[in-house]
Amino acid sequence: MSALVNLVVMTGMLLVVPLGLRLAGVPGGTRRIWAAGAVAGAAALWLPRGPAAVALAACYAAAALAVAARAPRRRWRADAAEAAVALALVMPLVAATALVAERGGLHLFGFSLRILSLTVAHFHFAGFAAALIAGLVGRTAGPGRRAAAASVPLGTLVVLAGYFTGEWVEFAGAVVLTAGMWLVGWLTWRDVRPAGDRAARALLLASSAVLAATMVLALWWALGEASGLVHPTLGWMAATHGVGNALGFGLCGMLAWSRVKRDTEGRRRA
Repeated sequence: MSALVNLVVMTGMLLVVPLGLRLAGVPGGTRRIWAAGAVAGAAALWLPRGPAAVALAACYAAAALAVAARAPRRRWRADAAEAAVALALVMPLVAATALVAERGGLHLFGFSLRILSLTVAHFHFAGFAAALIAGLVGRTAGPGRRAAAASVPLGTLVVLAGYFTGEWVEFAGAVVLTAGMWLVGWLTWRDVRPAGDRAARALLLASSAVLAATMVLALWWALGEASGLVHPTLGWMAATHGVGNALGFGLCGMLAWSRVKRDTEGRRRA
């Protein structure tokens, strides 16, 4: 993996996912398992491919499995928002599976090692963070919240299916995911902004604005891959789309929602 991709993935492992697990109401014991596994996974990123890196990545996969095991406990069948949160809890396991394969030099399902490394990054942010924030918006926003909560997980799953079926399916997933994420950003700015917390409002604005731009890049890349039109390279996408989603969307979004949750719980106690 490149150093830049490693740093993006570490942001997901060590910052975005822990914040998100707390927002999702995952119990403290499971969060502590994740913390230990995330440290092992982060270390695996920097080791040469081989048994030691695979062993550490496997520890990370075990922690991701513990998180995924919380998903069936949610009321996802009757509620689009809960379905989005449940899917978010499964997404780190997809990333972890790709990480174990990549660290072992295994071309899982025929994918190149570079694609596997980018899959690790993708499913921390377009997978976990996007689905979780869509679910949080689905719980709290006004009209349009159900469409937002449903479209983001749907788009993510279609993109995942496109990995195995072809570039045009992946592009269709990118269209659905982009539309859903734009809707999430708009509903966040329209309905979620806490009036008395300037920091939370600034973080939500940054998250929504960055998201609008990075998803244009995702559409451009997916269309180029499917049609052969000129499009950004993977390295350029990692430096723009990847870094923007990690810091601007994922981290700012989780920090903002943490403040929103704290403010909401404070009002309830009062």
